[in-house]
Amino acid sequence: MVVALTGVSIPVFWLGLLLMYLMAVRWHLLPPYGYGDGRLSFLVLPALTLGLVMAAFIARITRSTLLEVLSADYVRTARAKGLAERWVLYRHAFRNALLPIITIVGIQAGELLSGAVITETVFNWPGVGRLLVDSINKRDLPVVQGTVIFIALLFALINLAVDLLYAWADPRIRYD
Repeated sequence: MVVALTGVSIPVFWLGLLLMYLMAVRWHLLPPYGYGDGRLSFLVLPALTLGLVMAAFIARITRSTLLEVLSADYVRTARAKGLAERWVLYRHAFRNALLPIITIVGIQAGELLSGAVITETVFNWPGVGRLLVDSINKRDLPVVQGTVIFIALLFALINLAVDLLYAWADPRIRYD
């Protein structure tokens, strides 16, 4: 949990710069920035930067939700029936702890989109976020509007997927 707390506490741009220093400058394992000639090695640092922050927050939420669910009566009943611990965790505890996790992942998607703007700028990666920043700097209003509409549409689709995942995770939830 110390690693997860550290991951949540570090801003995206600082983590990107720190990873760039360690992986590219200090240890010479990965290229520091750019998108190169199509090699995946250029994608590792930006993806790791965005993924670590998101994974840290999801790990904290998963832990706290599972601890809460594991103390519930139905989990105690499942254990008393003699079910294997693995079966109790997967079938009873994790399944019921999944709704808050799905909610947080949906919310994190918006932060992932905003973090992509910063990460693309730090790593000199061409993307929608960098297009938005460059368009704002050039005062290109049609491109800014189109980019913002695209990001809003993407966020709405992610929220739709989250709602559909609710119904999959908990069969009691039905949309009429």
